[in-house]
Amino acid sequence: MSTTTAVAPLSTADAEALIAAAGKAAEAAGVTVSVTVLDAGGHLLAFRRDDRAVLISGETSTRKAYTALQLNAPTADLVDAVQPGGPFHTLPTALDRPLLFIAGGVPVRRDGRLIGAIGVGGGAPEQDHGFATAAVETLA
Repeated sequence: MSTTTAVAPLSTADAEALIAAAGKAAEAAGVTVSVTVLDAGGHLLAFRRDDRAVLISGETSTRKAYTALQLNAPTADLVDAVQPGGPFHTLPTALDRPLLFIAGGVPVRRDGRLIGAIGVGGGAPEQDHGFATAAVETLA
């Protein structure tokens, strides 16, 4: 008989903690960003855009989170896969979904299980990835 241990879903408290941690990392770097947190079903749990962040960063943070969630991988790891000749080359245009293959989206896991994703937009892609990763690392 196999037993399955329940894994707590991503809560709004978790989402707010992720937003705060990513915001703190970005602020320390002097970067204004937008941060999106999605639950395992792709539903918005939390969103924050810094006052001076570029407007498009709200959309990019959400698309990065969605992409990381759907493919269960950091978007930074997927950039090469959508280049010509890559295995996902046609994926960005094949689906009517908001995928974005730019670094800054990171899956959120608890006990090895996918429970959501965070996306950060507004800085350079490498910065956004760093802010998202730093936030996920703070989640207990």
